[in-house]
Amino acid sequence: MWQGRWARSPWWDVALAACVAVAQLWPLLSRDGPWHWWGYIVAAGSALPLVARRKAALPVLLVSHAFSASYDLVDVVAPQPLWYGPLIALYTVATRSGRWVRWGALAAVFSGGLLTVGSLDTAFRGVVVSVTAYALGRAAAGSRAYAAVLEERAARLERERILEAERAAERERARIARDMHDILAHAVSLMVVQAEAGPVVVRADPERAVATFDAIAGAGRDAMDQLRRILAVLREEQGSGAPKATVEDLPDLVRQAAGAGVEVGYEVAGEPRPLPPDLGAAVYRIVQEALTNVVKHAGASRADVRLSWQEQELAIEIRDNGRGTTAGLPPGGGNGLVGIRERAAAYGGTASAGPGPAGFTVRARLPL
Repeated sequence: MWQGRWARSPWWDVALAACVAVAQLWPLLSRDGPWHWWGYIVAAGSALPLVARRKAALPVLLVSHAFSASYDLVDVVAPQPLWYGPLIALYTVATRSGRWVRWGALAAVFSGGLLTVGSLDTAFRGVVVSVTAYALGRAAAGSRAYAAVLEERAARLERERILEAERAAERERARIARDMHDILAHAVSLMVVQAEAGPVVVRADPERAVATFDAIAGAGRDAMDQLRRILAVLREEQGSGAPKATVEDLPDLVRQAAGAGVEVGYEVAGEPRPLPPDLGAAVYRIVQEALTNVVKHAGASRADVRLSWQEQELAIEIRDNGRGTTAGLPPGGGNGLVGIRERAAAYGGTASAGPGPAGFTVRARLPL
């Protein structure tokens, strides 16, 4: 980590310029002279601009190359190729500049070098090392761009993961809210209907009154059991082990609704098959919500629940002989009917509700 910060620090360029200056001055300092003062100025002048190479790559290259090309203007200097500063500057241009700037800088370096070179052998070596420095710069730029793309992709995937986790949590909260609504609405509706009939039944038929109060207690106990399971899911970090209502629980649900004074028929057509737990719970909740509406709003004496198992889908129909309504499934049509539609849509299915032949009919189709 600290190496990366040091490489991006301005002090790195200061240290680099100092090292290049020492390397280019060393032949003048270590060999017997005396050397012309111009050689010292050129050796330092082609290295010191590297301090600003990241902020002004092209000007630094031109200044460094101009100093380097003027090294041989005087005769009394230590023999050496003064290439280090210009090569590092060319590498920086190749790394940081645009295409036309890079090509223009490369052309300027080649033309200036060919005009000031002393021999063809030196010119050839200059071309080779310059092309090498340029190629290394382009490779470094490509590697840096690829790393930036990977970092951006990783950051985007992390953002998407967080958003998906938030959406999943929101969906789970909505599902739990729908389940609690269905449980409480169903249980309370049954209890209210039977409690309202209790005083009449007590006087007219004491034995039936006992059954009515037993049904009230049973509905309350069932609601409490289901709420405990939902709360267990909320308490557990992984709630998949908590049992869910399934299609096999529908006969008990029908008996509960029948205890509220509505005769309920239950019919299964086709060959039942195992369902995933979530899909089975959705079937149960759709039927539960439809029967709750029958008990609370329909004023019906009979309701029929029919499950039709087909090859590709499960068709659910709940029909009653009550007052009926012109309400279908509008966006604001109540939590119950909207919940039925949302549960069906969550599994790629459809739901509809409206007047039937005599009363009200709720239909849902869930793909298997």
